[in-house]
Amino acid sequence: MSTQAAAPTRREQILKEAARLFAERGFHGVGVDEIGAAVGISGPGLYRHFPGKEAMLAELLVGISGRLLTGGKRRAAEGEGAGLTPVEVLDSLIEGHIDFALDDRPLIILHDRELDRLRDTDRKLVRSLQRQYVELWVEVVRQVYPRLAEAEARACVHAVFGLLNSTPHLGRPGALPGRAATAALLHRLALGAFGGAHGADGRAS
Repeated sequence: MSTQAAAPTRREQILKEAARLFAERGFHGVGVDEIGAAVGISGPGLYRHFPGKEAMLAELLVGISGRLLTGGKRRAAEGEGAGLTPVEVLDSLIEGHIDFALDDRPLIILHDRELDRLRDTDRKLVRSLQRQYVELWVEVVRQVYPRLAEAEARACVHAVFGLLNSTPHLGRPGALPGRAATAALLHRLALGAFGGAHGADGRAS
């Protein structure tokens, strides 16, 4: 049985190239024709998939917020089902977010730079999904560090997200260690940030 990943759909190809171009040159610095050229179709041909650039941006930012939440819930549920400790579940959540931070850097740039360009309804949806994702982490963090107050745990989660989401600013390509080494470093830094908030003695077994 083949384990090869399915080829991306045309819509997925468009979104990937749109994210790259928006991140490199800004939302208003990219035309529909340029996105089309990047995937080998005419600019007008894009309108068979999206009504415009605004729809692409909304799907990118709403989509990644939803995928992070879904992935986090899945990791937490799988950990519970497998009888993992809270420490192991937290490790899994960190690993999942690091995958995002290393593999989807353009989306981090887009969120920081272009979120306010979304329609109010889309922006509120992004914020709602993000709040749910944060609270999922807060629950696990408080299981690992039971003496950490809820507000402190939430502040720690936001701080760790800021640390992990700094990947677009870590240096030019080739200036960093390999992916595995960078992922391991980020993981240690995230655990250090959580542990430093309460001290090693506050960690659950």
